[in-house]
Order: sequence, then structure tokens, then C-alpha cells
Amino acid sequence: MANILVVDDEMGIRELLSEILGDEGHAVTLAENAQQARTARAAGAPDLVLLDIWMPDTDGVTLLKEWQRDGLLTMPVIMMSGHATIDTAVEATRIGAMNFLEKPIAMQKLLKAVQAGLSRAQEAVRAPVMASRPVMPAPVEETSFGQSQAVQQPVTHNLGMARAVNGDNPIFNLSFDLPLREARDAFERMYFEHHLGREGGSMTRVAEKTGLERTHLYRKLKQLGVEPGKLSKKNQA
Repeated sequence: MANILVVDDEMGIRELLSEILGDEGHAVTLAENAQQARTARAAGAPDLVLLDIWMPDTDGVTLLKEWQRDGLLTMPVIMMSGHATIDTAVEATRIGAMNFLEKPIAMQKLLKAVQAGLSRAQEAVRAPVMASRPVMPAPVEETSFGQSQAVQQPVTHNLGMARAVNGDNPIFNLSFDLPLREARDAFERMYFEHHLGREGGSMTRVAEKTGLERTHLYRKLKQLGVEPGKLSKKNQA
């Protein structure tokens, strides 16, 4: 798990990035402007920063320059913008930003950029603060939630559906007395809980398994009342 600071003046983008990164196991701190970002940085260096360029009080490039000037640019910074020019991106990279993501940000590009930034930080920085923070290696993260444990948890719902597990093949018993909509929702809930359990709560892998876009998957889970974070913690217990 890594500590990631997200700085963006748009609430929707902050919430979406927080949800995505949180589902990947990271601790996320949010800042809606440069002043909040300064406060968060003063409290301790994050493992990585996602920094928007255009903000109302102080723009991201100016904040980046401040951190470089004051010796606070000790963590990887990934710039984000939907309106930045090539010159702005080049300037940010020259100052010390390691990457630039154009909005709207494709989720796969986001996760790859974050992973690259965290990998670079682990290789280049061995300061005591980072050494004292437990960091889960990537291979362990991929397998830290045992699939056998995840699929062996019997789950029942009050909607008339029960699941019995036989090896890797869950057997569903669905009451045909349910109204069609409730029966469909009950099946979809069990379907997504099954895949979330097998994939250790990783929304990226569940999206790939189910063939859904991540944003569609998030909306669907909220509609069904499925909470990936709670399910992941339950599977770890």
C-alpha cells in the first residue's frame, strides 16, 4: 500500500481517483487547491502525488516549482490536465515531474503511471521515513488475497438466493418465486461478489473478467449495494 496525494479542484475527479486508487489498496489524501496540497505535504512526504495543472489559486506548475525550490520535491509527481500545451508539459517535466496525464485520463494509463512512479520511488529513495513505512511488494499484492479462502465463504441474501461452493465452481440456487427484477439483481450481486472475492477486490481485474468499463462497473456495484472495500477486508480476515 502506498500513500498518494491527489490534488485537483474538480470534486468529481478527486472522488473518482480516490475510489480507483483506494480499490487498488492505496491510502489516498485529497486536496482541492494548492494551499491544501502544501498542508498535506508539510504533514509528511507522500509516496506519490497526482497534481492538476490548472487550479484557481496557484497552478500546479507553480506549486511544483515551490516544492523544488524548498527541497520538498522528494516524491514522484504526475501532472494532470485537460488543457495544457506541450510546452507546459515539457516545463513540468524539466522542473521534476516524472509523467504527464491528459484528461480525461484512461484508467489503465493512470494505474500504469502510478505503478511506474511507485517503482521508481522504491528504487531511487531509501530515506528513513520511507524505510519505516511498510510497503507491500507487487507480487504479494497480486496474491495476498487467497482465492481458495475468498470462494469458500458462503454467502446468503434475504432475496431468496443462496450459494454453495464446490471447489472453484459456485452453485447458485435462485428462488423462482422472486419478481424478475429482484431475481436479476440478486444474481448480479452474487456474480460480482464472486469475482471480487476471486480477484482480491481489485477493480481492474474484475473489470477485465466481466468485460465492463471501470466507470460502468463502479455504477453497477453502487446500484446493487456491493462495497468492494468491505468485501476485500472480509476476505483478508
